[in-house]
Amino acid sequence: MDQETPTRHRRAYLMSAALFGMGTLHFAVPKPFDSIVPPALPGNARTYTYASGVAELTVAAALALPRTRRLGGLLAALLFIAVFPANVQMAADSLRNPKAPLPMKVISVLRLPLQVPMVRAALKIRRAA
Repeated sequence: MDQETPTRHRRAYLMSAALFGMGTLHFAVPKPFDSIVPPALPGNARTYTYASGVAELTVAAALALPRTRRLGGLLAALLFIAVFPANVQMAADSLRNPKAPLPMKVISVLRLPLQVPMVRAALKIRRAA
C-alpha cells in the first residue's frame, strides 16, 4: 500500500460521512431544507427535501464502498452541482431578510464558491478509485 492510498480512502470516507450526516438531517429536520427549495420548482418542497436526502445517503454509501467509489465520486460531483440552486436560494433569502443575522448572511454567501472545490474533490476521489 503506497503513501497515497490511506489519503485516498480518507478523502472518500470524509465525504461519505459528510453526505451521510446531511442526508440524515433531511429526514430528521426537514423544515430548513424545505425553505431553500427554489420556489420556481414545481411540486411540494418536502418532496425535493426527501429526494435530495435519499440522493445524499445513496452517494454516501457509494463513496464508502471501494467497489462503487468511482461511481460515487461522479455522483457526488453531480449532486453538488444539482443542489447549487438551493444554496443560491438560501443566500438570496438570507440577504433579503432584514431579520437574518449577519453571520448567517455571510456564511450563506461564502459557501457558494465552496461548491467548486467540493466538485473537484469528488472528481479527485473518482479518479483515484
